[in-house]
Amino acid sequence: MFTNETRNAIAATATEFGIEPAALLAVAEVEAGGRAYALFEGRREPLIRFEGHYFDRRLVGDKRSRARRAGLSAPEAGKIANPASQAARWRMLERAARIDRKAAYESVSWGLGQVMGAHWAWLGFANVDALVAEARSGVGGQARLMARYIVKAGLRDALADRDWARFARGYNGPGYRKNRYDKKLAAAYARYAKNGTPAPKSAGEGTLRRGASGKAVADLQSALSAAGYPLAIDGRFGRLTAMALRRFQADEGLAASGIADTDTLAALRARLSLGARLRRWWARIVTFLTRRN
Repeated sequence: MFTNETRNAIAATATEFGIEPAALLAVAEVEAGGRAYALFEGRREPLIRFEGHYFDRRLVGDKRSRARRAGLSAPEAGKIANPASQAARWRMLERAARIDRKAAYESVSWGLGQVMGAHWAWLGFANVDALVAEARSGVGGQARLMARYIVKAGLRDALADRDWARFARGYNGPGYRKNRYDKKLAAAYARYAKNGTPAPKSAGEGTLRRGASGKAVADLQSALSAAGYPLAIDGRFGRLTAMALRRFQADEGLAASGIADTDTLAALRARLSLGARLRRWWARIVTFLTRRN
């Protein structure tokens, strides 16, 4: 099981990305087996898995020949076995990096979410070294990398709906049923939801996120409705509220995070203020025309 420090870091990242903390904790637990890091040469390092067939695809000529002779690459998936210990896997990665650093780092799944280095450009990193630096920066970096992948892959709503099969198919692949990935997710989520997770940042800190509830959320829903993004005013910040908020943010040229931060709330107040001024202006015109007639 994760330490309190790890749980807090994952929960904080979840709220930052508009994901329920218990759901992101469940994904991390299933992917990483409840471990956040391994010790290698006295350093805390993220858990890794080296994929020899990925490495093979990224090499040509003499580099590929060297890697195959060294037992580091093969065209068939699963042909290059991963050592049982993380220390041995890191030594394996070091050997591969001496042949081609970029190809080696791209051929590893990194951290809590086991995100492939090959996804660096798709996830918006400048290069694979930037993705690796995020994974190696600590538990928070690993969690951000995992959350970034979930959002980019369009899987945030599946988590919000607790549609474990849909999430498992998108995150783990079509063979997820063989290892009961969806069932493991459901069980881990139920445990975290029952035992409680660290609370998200409060509205007093200037933000409202998915999972929040109360008058501040109801006020946000009322404001969005008045601005042209109709919602039920129930005081619960769920999927529909997040969707409406992201549409508003996109229309205003803001980052469509689904989080009501200070910039978003200021833009919403400005929109409502403009609407009120336009309504007053129109009322004066109508009154003027009525008096003339």
